[in-house]
Amino acid sequence: MSLSVPDELTADNWRRAGRELLAKTLAELSYEQLLEPVGTRPGHYRLDLPGAVSYAFSADGGAFGHWRVDPTSITRTAAGTEEPADDPLQFLLDARTVLGISGDTAGHLARELTATLTADARLLGPDAVTAAELADLGYIDLEGHQTGHPWLVPNKGRMGFSASDAAHYAPEARREHRLPWIAVHHSLAEYRAVEGLSRDELLGGELDDDTRQRFTEELTGRGLTPQDYIWMPVHPWQWDEVVLPTFTPQIAAQRIVPLGEGPDRYRAQQSIRTFANLDRPEQHYVKLPLSILNTLVWRGLPTERTVAAPAVTSWMLGIAETDEFLRDDTRAVLLGEVASVTVQHPVLERIDDVPYQYRELLGTIWRQSLANKLDSGERARTLASLLHVDAHGRAFVTELVERSGLDAETWLQRLFGALLPALLHFLYRYGVVFSPHGENTIVVFDEHDVPARLAVKDFVDDVNISADPLPELADLPAEVDAALLREPPEFLRQFIQSGLFVGHFRYLAPLVADHLGVPQERFWTMVREEVLAYQKRFPELAERFAMFDLFTPEIERLCLNRNRLLLDAYRDRPERPHAAVHGHVPNPLHSP
Repeated sequence: MSLSVPDELTADNWRRAGRELLAKTLAELSYEQLLEPVGTRPGHYRLDLPGAVSYAFSADGGAFGHWRVDPTSITRTAAGTEEPADDPLQFLLDARTVLGISGDTAGHLARELTATLTADARLLGPDAVTAAELADLGYIDLEGHQTGHPWLVPNKGRMGFSASDAAHYAPEARREHRLPWIAVHHSLAEYRAVEGLSRDELLGGELDDDTRQRFTEELTGRGLTPQDYIWMPVHPWQWDEVVLPTFTPQIAAQRIVPLGEGPDRYRAQQSIRTFANLDRPEQHYVKLPLSILNTLVWRGLPTERTVAAPAVTSWMLGIAETDEFLRDDTRAVLLGEVASVTVQHPVLERIDDVPYQYRELLGTIWRQSLANKLDSGERARTLASLLHVDAHGRAFVTELVERSGLDAETWLQRLFGALLPALLHFLYRYGVVFSPHGENTIVVFDEHDVPARLAVKDFVDDVNISADPLPELADLPAEVDAALLREPPEFLRQFIQSGLFVGHFRYLAPLVADHLGVPQERFWTMVREEVLAYQKRFPELAERFAMFDLFTPEIERLCLNRNRLLLDAYRDRPERPHAAVHGHVPNPLHSP
């Protein structure tokens, strides 16, 4: 076996990536009050750590208690010597006792930070694109150039992947894959779909005649009856690492049978477990379980939600298609999860309190393609992409605003007008929320790169409904009711406040101030004005505006990194973890 080092893994790229990640570490851990830097003069801070070590840096703030650290300003002083700092791993050693991190957590975190740095270095490689080049990319290609979750520090840890796995399957690798398919006996597998989408109809669209014939012959050649099996794609990594070693008895008994590769080429999207079809972009996205720990959770497919996905899709699309405001005014797009296959492990599913990742091992979800939802001249980009700044310091949002021909404030008004009305209507009118974070939220632009409307993907996983009895939820289908979580109003409003405002706008506002000259105060005033414009249009919902109050003086501070470092860390647990809450932060929407 010959050994090789990726071309992008150079000392310069590693230092650049390390400098950025160290700045993010200082900023986000200060935001979550895990660190308490002391101001030395306006805009300058010092963090004293054990062993006569200190870090100094310049930083500014923003809404919701935001910190933003200048990566080029960070220095480390040890043994009386001050030097530029660009090593998050050294910082982990320096700050571990102050952070209160256990040894096992620190070890896993060091590995996650190293994997994140490696991915960041890959994005700094020779094929790094400019903001102008990024603006010319289609939706699928654009996904391979994103930097990941802005809030979580180890945002590309992907624990379970080897270095070659990450180089092959990570979104930033931008590799093409033909997905392997398997046949699973109907005693193990269950197919669900929206009304009218049979298994044969789904397979007829996903596989050509020759492939279906080849797969059929694979089964008959083994003396098996094809009608007894449900066909599904599987992630090649998942097959080798999880399915083959875990479902071994079922494979030996030919209850699970490899069929071969499908004909189309796919590419992994930012969520890493979802694939987009390169050869036929109008075909479904394919979402597959991947038993790696990335961000806060194992990236499998929860059985209950996978089974219920088509029913939840039908209910949500029913709202979107029958509500006149959603259908005709916002023209919002919900990319429904129209079909699914679930495979429960015969043993692991029956173990009480088994770690949740063992109940998410094998399944498939087929999601509607965005390509079929766009009008002529429209193009789509994830909200996350608006945070991108290229290697030359040019912001992607600057490129888009200049191409639009609009001034910056007008462009932002169009952005807020595209995003907020539909989200507010689902919350206020129906008591329904889903997670509108940067990866799931898609901005649809017109032919002039002006934000026009909202599209949302991966919403089924995060649909929550009001625990208060609302008449709009009275006729909820039983299967949907059983699958969805009911939460109090103060919890539901967090999906917009923390998912969108804190999780994305908190970063977009200072970026816009720097690159477009729109002050942060004006940014948040415009957001407030968009919410008020919606409320003015629907005065009959005044009681709901108070129930789901977005203008409270403070909101709870959700803490994603605190969860990783101190609460759940890397331990196994029977249920998926939730973000930690630590204190409160001022709400910039409270007053104009």
